[in-house]
Amino acid sequence: MKTAGVAELTGPRPPRRLALIGGVVVTCDSSGTTATAVGIADGHVCAVGDATAVRAALGPDHVDVDLGGRTAVPGLIDAHNHMVATAESFAALDARGIRSIAELTRALDRVAERTRPGQWIRGFGLNWARLAENRLPTRTDLDRITVAHPVVLVHVSGHYVLVNSRALGERGIGDDVADPPGGNVERDATGRPTGILRDAATNLVLQQSVDIGRHGPNFHMAVPVEDLVALLAEANRRYLAAGLTTICDPQVTRRELEAYREARQRGVVDLRVVAMPLSHQLDELLTVGLVGPFGDDHLRIGALKIYTDGAITGGTAVFSEPLGRDRNQRGILYHAPEELAALVRRAHEAGWQLGIHTMGDRAMGIMLDAVEAAMRARPRPDVRHRIEHCTWPTEGQLGRIATLGMIPVTQPGSITELGDIWLDQLGDRIHRAMPFRAACELGIRPVISSDAFVQSYRPLDTIAAAVRRLTPSGVRVGPEHELTVEEALRAHTFDAARALAMDDRLGSIEMGKLADLVVLDGDLGSTAPERLRSLDVWMTIVDGRIVYRRDRGATSDLRAHRTV
Repeated sequence: MKTAGVAELTGPRPPRRLALIGGVVVTCDSSGTTATAVGIADGHVCAVGDATAVRAALGPDHVDVDLGGRTAVPGLIDAHNHMVATAESFAALDARGIRSIAELTRALDRVAERTRPGQWIRGFGLNWARLAENRLPTRTDLDRITVAHPVVLVHVSGHYVLVNSRALGERGIGDDVADPPGGNVERDATGRPTGILRDAATNLVLQQSVDIGRHGPNFHMAVPVEDLVALLAEANRRYLAAGLTTICDPQVTRRELEAYREARQRGVVDLRVVAMPLSHQLDELLTVGLVGPFGDDHLRIGALKIYTDGAITGGTAVFSEPLGRDRNQRGILYHAPEELAALVRRAHEAGWQLGIHTMGDRAMGIMLDAVEAAMRARPRPDVRHRIEHCTWPTEGQLGRIATLGMIPVTQPGSITELGDIWLDQLGDRIHRAMPFRAACELGIRPVISSDAFVQSYRPLDTIAAAVRRLTPSGVRVGPEHELTVEEALRAHTFDAARALAMDDRLGSIEMGKLADLVVLDGDLGSTAPERLRSLDVWMTIVDGRIVYRRDRGATSDLRAHRTV
């Protein structure tokens, strides 16, 4: 027996056989099995049980990894994570903590001082509902800071942007600009644009290399692909350290797919990536005969993304009872109901799995009508159409979702990070947002995900949010819909893999599945809900290879093991 150094385990030629022993292995399989050891050989799980059984299955020349009582879980899967946009946000002004226009002014001043005139200044995460001045900022506020730079600030929801006059001018947007279908340009009392562009109107100012039209909000910046690849490498590092092994980017155009392809070719992204093309590309995709799933286990095209309505934060989701304290925000539909039905039917009949962004109950009814009509026209068993967000289905709509076999892909972090805004928008209706328990009782298996960059990309933050639904001010929202830790973990692993149609090889620790695992630095089962966020990731494994380890300097618990 010899001691194996960390470099041997994580280097370019790591061992092909590992025995993870001395911990708690939560498999997330259908029987709820737990074990104390798991064996990995040639990138797959080859044994689950105790140390003796696992070592026997592996045979000679494997390496023991002593978990020291830690918890091993399946690799965490984020089924709704805008990885490219999140990567872009790492290199932009982080506006999430800004609480006043005065504070925004100071932050932008600092960025402008180190930015060459004419270059764009970009920011993510601005939440103007939290600003102390109790009013929306305008382009005039930004113009006071700089007119030497075009400025664009993406709202925390991703559905709205604030720009200055220079940015409007750079994009040729004048006072006579028309509202595009699926969006609007806010105007002042004189009819001039205020600088706030909502939903599809964001396409007027953001990355113009790809025109997505009315098919969604445009929140991607005009960043060259070469720079995007470097940003994806940084995002990969952060995601692995958080325990993510697979993400699904739910809004991918030609530009983002090119960045993912180049990042994979250069070997700078270890995560598995599923890309959801946006529906504006449907004609081109069908012209070349491309229907997802397509690709391999590291980069593949999955479902087609379609938008029904806007977002609750900011008031553009479409509810039967309008949003806002005065109930005067009626929301935005990206497509008229008959247009949505035609789009859904065409994609469904072509063979696509669909991921349809839908938040409000009125929008939900329109979307479900479209899916039901498509399914009647061409029944497809186990098609697994997804509902992205699925924020506020009524009881009747939940029954329809169950009948259709649709999968809600939800983001409980919206409550813990944006819940006070939702209280303003929804009032008491917030307590039925994301009705997990009611869905589970109907046999629906909701998935939990982050919607990063909108919320934290850390899976433990998402799991904690599903277990304890507290707004930032401490209001407990719909406690009857809280999940147990075990349910939340499964919703972030096996059920997430099912939404990606990859549950035959991902999402649980079972014989023959791909060896994606995460080791948490603690006992997950005995961790109190309020402490879940503070758990650290000790190790992340993808394809049987250790791609992240927190204490890389330690070697005492990594030992080569030879069976005599």
